[in-house]
Amino acid sequence: MTKPTRDVSVAIIGAGLGGIAAGVHAKRAGVSSMTIFEQSAGPGGTWWDNTYPGIECDIEITYYSYSFAPREWKRTHASGPEIQTYVQSVIEEFGLTPHMRYNTRVVEVVWNDIEHFYTVTTATGEKLRFDVVVSALGLLNNPSYPNWPGLETFAGPKFHTARWEHQHELTGKRVAVVGVGSTAAQVVPAIAPVAAEVILFVREPAYVIPKNERDFSDSDRLRRKARWVRWRERLKLFLRFERAMSVRNPNSKMQRDARAAYAAYRDRVFADRPDLQALMSPDYPFACKRPILSTNFLPSLTRENVHVVPRAVVRVTERGVVDDEGAEHPADVLVMATGFQPWNFLSTLRVIGSRGRSIHGVWGDQPEAYLGLQVTGFPNFFIMYGPNTNFMCVTFMLERQAEYIARAIKRLQHGNVTAIDLRHSAMDLYNRAVQRALAGNAIEANCHSYYHTATGKNVVTWPWWSSVYLLLTRLGRFAQTTRRASAERAPSHLPLDRSTTLNAR
Repeated sequence: MTKPTRDVSVAIIGAGLGGIAAGVHAKRAGVSSMTIFEQSAGPGGTWWDNTYPGIECDIEITYYSYSFAPREWKRTHASGPEIQTYVQSVIEEFGLTPHMRYNTRVVEVVWNDIEHFYTVTTATGEKLRFDVVVSALGLLNNPSYPNWPGLETFAGPKFHTARWEHQHELTGKRVAVVGVGSTAAQVVPAIAPVAAEVILFVREPAYVIPKNERDFSDSDRLRRKARWVRWRERLKLFLRFERAMSVRNPNSKMQRDARAAYAAYRDRVFADRPDLQALMSPDYPFACKRPILSTNFLPSLTRENVHVVPRAVVRVTERGVVDDEGAEHPADVLVMATGFQPWNFLSTLRVIGSRGRSIHGVWGDQPEAYLGLQVTGFPNFFIMYGPNTNFMCVTFMLERQAEYIARAIKRLQHGNVTAIDLRHSAMDLYNRAVQRALAGNAIEANCHSYYHTATGKNVVTWPWWSSVYLLLTRLGRFAQTTRRASAERAPSHLPLDRSTTLNAR
């Protein structure tokens, strides 16, 4: 590798899977001046925040883990604590520990148009300067709290699954769980054996696919020690997900087969419960909303102490929850499995780019970015897991994004380039193509999902195969434009005096 002609300082905001991947690839690119800011007390992102009972990855861990950091796993699907431990081990293995700053929340980044650097401001008012800023805030980091009337009057414990309050004992309690996404599908089977009653509110049923998780046998673990075996497994999973893209065509054979397979599975589990067969029958295409991958969710609904209420919650009383038909359901504990706000990108971060423009002002309620990574007018600023990059296996996408950012960093390290921006024409053409590709897709059918803004625009989903994303990120350079600072640059990555005035302000 050619020795860099200058040191490029990098700020990474967030120490989840995206931030750690970006850190590893930046380190590989020769970056030594790097800080990974994390507002929590430890790394992991969503795997740090979410500690609810039953939390587990619903993608095979062989594929969900980093390709550059394989491990010997005990099971096909890893639990939350196992993934948390894995993330910490990756930090140590790739020498990121000295770059970590925990309990530090970044609130603002401001670009200097003259000298080409960002001022990064933390919640305590500390100001630092960096050449490159990577936002790795993630997609599922901002819980969505309901605004039910009377919620504040509920007498018992009430909390969101992403902020689980472990001090509350659920044994012998009546627990109301609102929501039927992947989180609720893990929580209900975990708490049903100890709770006196679980009342699950299902506004709209979801498709459920058995996960078929299992322990690896001794022979499995021995065989998987060979690197080529692990790569073969990753390739098989990659190809399986690529083939599964056909299900998004609402008129495809795979779509019909998927719906028939779910109906057969549902009817087998609920063979003695025709009421549950009817309640858990979606009336929209498969993949309109994210299918649930769970082996024990549907069986848990057959327990005598689990009751499914096929209605939305409209208000809360001191002692219970009221559905949209006016029936009140007594409860001792209220668990809100009401998801996140994935459409609300960079919600905790103020980003100011060229000519003093705010990224939220540019976006309005229509966030978009080239490959989810770059926005025109915000040089040297990159977004991990940005608009329209949510796909079946997020880790694959995050690694491609980290590689894209590392290539940009290398361009800044070699030669006289100090700013890498995005061509407006490339961003416009790309985002129009994304929305055209999504039109007519099963994802755009009439169901409640977290993919859309209030105006109905899908700003979350990736519309093509993951191999297309791989190709486009490799060609990202052709969509970029570069320039040099117009004044002699001061040393980067140094604290700025609070009185420093930047032209971007």
